[in-house]
Amino acid sequence: MIRIGIIGCGRILAAHLEGYKILREAGVDNFEITALCSRKSEDAQSYLKRGEGPPQRKPVSDIPGDPLAVGDQYLSDFQPDTAVEVFSDYRDLLASGRVDAINDFTIHSLHHQIAELAFDAGKHVLSQKPLAVTMAGARQMCEQAEAVGVTFGVFENLRFDEGVRHQHWAFSEDGPAGRLQMAVMGNIGTWWAPDLIVAETPWRHDLIQGGGMALDLGPHFFDMIRYIGGSEVASVTAQTQVVEPTRYLLRNGERVDPVSCDADDTFYAHFTLESGAAGTMFGSWGGHGTNTVVGEGPVFYGTNGRVTGDKIQLDGEEEQSLASLYEAQAPVEMKEQHFPLGLTNDFALSQLDWIRAIENGVQPECSGAEGLQDLACAYAVVESDRAGRKVSVEEVANGELREYQEVIDAKIGLG
Repeated sequence: MIRIGIIGCGRILAAHLEGYKILREAGVDNFEITALCSRKSEDAQSYLKRGEGPPQRKPVSDIPGDPLAVGDQYLSDFQPDTAVEVFSDYRDLLASGRVDAINDFTIHSLHHQIAELAFDAGKHVLSQKPLAVTMAGARQMCEQAEAVGVTFGVFENLRFDEGVRHQHWAFSEDGPAGRLQMAVMGNIGTWWAPDLIVAETPWRHDLIQGGGMALDLGPHFFDMIRYIGGSEVASVTAQTQVVEPTRYLLRNGERVDPVSCDADDTFYAHFTLESGAAGTMFGSWGGHGTNTVVGEGPVFYGTNGRVTGDKIQLDGEEEQSLASLYEAQAPVEMKEQHFPLGLTNDFALSQLDWIRAIENGVQPECSGAEGLQDLACAYAVVESDRAGRKVSVEEVANGELREYQEVIDAKIGLG
């Protein structure tokens, strides 16, 4: 039995608990959550038992498919007989002897600190994206995990999304769309626009805490590109903006509690893959009026056709459903790898990936090493803007280029 301790009980925890509940319902019974840790104990207690304890905070999003729109999830719903201990200091949790592994759902700047103590204690770790607050922290985490020999994963749930799995097949070696050649993805004004505090977490707008859209969503976007394209990102050329220098909470229709922002809320990036494919991505938490989205989500062009959302159009053929084509043509082995136990919830699949890796003494599909590459791509965006030139992902990953990160590393004692 793998005893899991969860550190960080913000609103995103509801989506994680939903994933664990889905695993239990699918017959995965080799884990139990035995500890929760939050600076405010009432936040942890609100997730323990349905009908008891403090009320949970309401979801901050109503966007369909947004994990932050998930709520009303309790540990008692899927492990009613498990005694769960609540801690207000993660050090006490790690020293308690109550857990074998941890999920770290804290702010970016804590990831490397929590991981260091967890690895020293021989605990397996699943860390929320981005892997760390800077590349120095990410490299430290990966080196420590390897030295200790524990399972180390990063929670990049987008690659486990059902549609992204289908797109991965479409551009695989034997997929219908052929080899990826071009990609374009852009979304302005869908999330927290035009000037709301993202997820009601002001630190996301603070450069020194690793805030900004490029670092918050960039790892997801680049992980998807690397996964679908089957190739590493080689270079990035980018610009960033702070479109809304002041952001607010929304209370009863009124904007209140303003915060000043010095981390980007908007970015524009061109990237190249080692395979020769190239593309453009842009995103913004700003945007007055209404939102703008490219395609039905990211648009991918391969040597045989175009894919966006669930639509695939091959040369000389009518547009058709990618999901239907996947069901009819994808190899059984790939389907089993993509959707073990018939699961399609991306949180449950990411958790199962990590749990099975612990069982087998290996690294998960979405390992710390994968998370490091995703973070290097995201940091290449802001480093390119700072340097005013095209940058290689490698020079960011190895620490050669780190001007943007220097002030953060100095603050937290890394570098």
